[in-house]
Amino acid sequence: ENHPSALDNFEEILSIAKGKEIVLFLDYDGTLSPIVDDPDQAHISNAMRIALCEIASCFQTAIISGRRRNKVYEFVKLRNLYYAGSHGMDISTPLGSSNNENQKHQTKAIDENGNQFVNFLPAKEYLSTIQEIIEVLRETIATIKGPTIEDNLYCISVHYRRVKSEEDVGVLKEIVESIIKAYPDFQISGGRKVMEIRPKINWDKGRALLYLLETLGFDNFNDVLPIYIGDDKTDEDAFKVIDHIGHGFPIIVSSVAKDTMASFSLRDPSHVMAFLIRLAKWKRN
Repeated sequence: ENHPSALDNFEEILSIAKGKEIVLFLDYDGTLSPIVDDPDQAHISNAMRIALCEIASCFQTAIISGRRRNKVYEFVKLRNLYYAGSHGMDISTPLGSSNNENQKHQTKAIDENGNQFVNFLPAKEYLSTIQEIIEVLRETIATIKGPTIEDNLYCISVHYRRVKSEEDVGVLKEIVESIIKAYPDFQISGGRKVMEIRPKINWDKGRALLYLLETLGFDNFNDVLPIYIGDDKTDEDAFKVIDHIGHGFPIIVSSVAKDTMASFSLRDPSHVMAFLIRLAKWKRN
């Protein structure tokens, strides 16, 4: 009741979109791909890839994921959208930000085709410490069966979906929390059977959304209608930003009721795909 279906209320969304430029932001795991036991097997379907390609040809589209940026690109394999990895701590765009605070984290580069792009890396100074933490984690949790440590470059994901025993899950969490206490510049946040370890910097998916809007030329929020679709706790930071902007649509992907800042809901990745197809069709017509 509090978060009605974005598909069932599609006409309401479109009525608010009139006269504004839609910019689409998408989480990856649980939004575009199903949640799977092995994070390396979280592939999107061919149908979803086609829907993504179509929607990105209609609207500026970005994927903001906790994964490594290049890992998400390997899954999606589309060049007509933008990618932000490590919860927005690794962003690449053709044009950087003009904001002085952001510029100190930007570096210009040239790709293999001679095109200039700008990398935004606000957590670059923590890279060596992150690698140190990963080594400590691998040595310390080796006795527990099932957990996976994923190196997401500027953050670490400790997956425990394949840990069978609830007792082992509890022990795993205690070990990880104990290790991170020795690293006061880092914090742990929870997700869907995953512990996310990140530097304590003033950056998250919501700030990544704002950075992307600026670099795409949408400094005036009156002209833009951001739509963010995500399924996890880290996506709530982006939902809050849209709420602060005052217009736009934060959409939660969930088949069960949950506490969220989202306005609308979609049940699973198949409903996300249906929404994207319908949105692209509306734009084409």
